[in-house]
Amino acid sequence: MDSPRLKEKYQSEIVPALKEKFQYKSVMQVPKIEKISINKGIGVAVADKKLIDVGINELTAITGQKAVQTLAKKSVSNFKLREKMPIGARVTLRGNKMYEFLDRLMAVALPRVRDFRGVNDKGFDGRGNYTLGVKEQIIFPEISIDQVNRISGMNITFVTSARTDEEGYALLKAFGMPFKNKNSN
Repeated sequence: MDSPRLKEKYQSEIVPALKEKFQYKSVMQVPKIEKISINKGIGVAVADKKLIDVGINELTAITGQKAVQTLAKKSVSNFKLREKMPIGARVTLRGNKMYEFLDRLMAVALPRVRDFRGVNDKGFDGRGNYTLGVKEQIIFPEISIDQVNRISGMNITFVTSARTDEEGYALLKAFGMPFKNKNSN
């Protein structure tokens, strides 16, 4: 099995470019994407347990890796929520699957968003990690719109080894993440 296109691009183009831009002394200092975690909160699953299975199946189809359910950490009576109740699904991608998902996200899924003008660059956390919210799961070609009975979104977090937001932004931009232009809103 040959390595994903973006992994080769990272090693051949992105590492030398970022090393030069930030004046790193070693290639080991160049930031890299360590993992991509996708979380899908399914709050309405408190009333209908089958929605958790639907969410897990959708995430598994999108990522190509089995998703697991997330459980409530504490009880909240106003939400009819008990501790350890399933309330969402998540999956963490590393290695080749991570690069393949990133490639599909940028090349296929994001351009399918209605009125897409780029992703917001305000999703950085101060340590070079970036979180992107997707409002509809139907932008992914793996999801058949005929089988969807409820539109739901998800959070996609890119965990990088970058130390600052500037380094993280430069890394994702080099991969081809379609950020909005700084001057236009």
